[in-house]
Amino acid sequence: MKPFNPKPRQCKACPQTFVPVRPMQTVCSPRCAMKKVRQDKAEERAKVKTRKERSLTPSQRRARAQVEVNAYVRLRDADLPCISCGRFHEGQWHAGHYRSRGAAINLALDPRNIHKQCQPCNTHLHGNAIAYRAGLVERYGLAFVEELEADNTPRHYTDAEFDAIRDEYRAKTKELKGRP
Repeated sequence: MKPFNPKPRQCKACPQTFVPVRPMQTVCSPRCAMKKVRQDKAEERAKVKTRKERSLTPSQRRARAQVEVNAYVRLRDADLPCISCGRFHEGQWHAGHYRSRGAAINLALDPRNIHKQCQPCNTHLHGNAIAYRAGLVERYGLAFVEELEADNTPRHYTDAEFDAIRDEYRAKTKELKGRP
């Protein structure tokens, strides 16, 4: 058996040079060993996160963008009443679509088509479309509503565009909340 004749090495966790006591030793102290373990775990988590990001389907990216747009709309309209029934209440608030996502997927991420709506109007009355239209006309005018109803331009987003929309509305939401 060959005797262990250590040569000085660079610690993998800090900039120190050390003489190893054991043949496979890569760090200079137990403190650096813990630091190295934390670094390795952080690197592994980052790799997993990037793999998950790359494996997302376009519909999953669209759903993530929709969540951020809806959060922005609810905050944007926080001081306004329900677009359909015009009342304030202590219940749950939704981000209701005037033209539904099923009928006009091209407007699903367009904040002009989304407004704060009370849960009864959005859920139980299925969007309360007639009152919603009247609320839009009152708030923005007939020309705005007719333009929205006539918008059938197909929008085909790439994965990067979905991510950009998500990031944009996340930033706008933070800005409205007053956070950096």
